[in-house]
Amino acid sequence: MVIRSFIRVNHKIRVPEVRLTGADGALIGVVQTRDALRMAQEQELDLVEISPNAKPPVCKIMDYGKYRYNQGRKVREQRKHQHQTVVKEIKYRPGVEQHDYETKLNHVRDFLEKGNKVKLTLTFRGRENAHRELGEAVLERVMKDCADIAVVDMEPKRMGRMVTAMLGVKPNKG
Repeated sequence: MVIRSFIRVNHKIRVPEVRLTGADGALIGVVQTRDALRMAQEQELDLVEISPNAKPPVCKIMDYGKYRYNQGRKVREQRKHQHQTVVKEIKYRPGVEQHDYETKLNHVRDFLEKGNKVKLTLTFRGRENAHRELGEAVLERVMKDCADIAVVDMEPKRMGRMVTAMLGVKPNKG
């Protein structure tokens, strides 16, 4: 629930009578606004307008500061439990050596296991452009080696001197 800033509290309630709910949740009934305000002040609480569009508007006696604090806590808690997908990028070259390939492959697998997407980028320079099939074979090999935990979100695509592909986490079955 989002904290609404247009809630009317105490003297900002401008209607002559309201349907009042007590601090314990019990329905008190339709009373004059000034009487409802007096009841709230006697309990050292606030009169808060809950439903302004009702006839008459519904108000509740509560500690408004505590209510806003609890609403903020709920919002922060929800935000903490959200997981945003992050795209990590691993760059390769066509002539990558075996050890470098394995190290980068381990990074790709770590990122996928943590739930991130991985963008594979292969860059060609100079004469490497003449043998693009060697570079594309590197990307195909990475995708094949990660096939047990990854699904291909975007097939390898040529963009100028680069070839890019995107891997996502394989959805769990069951």
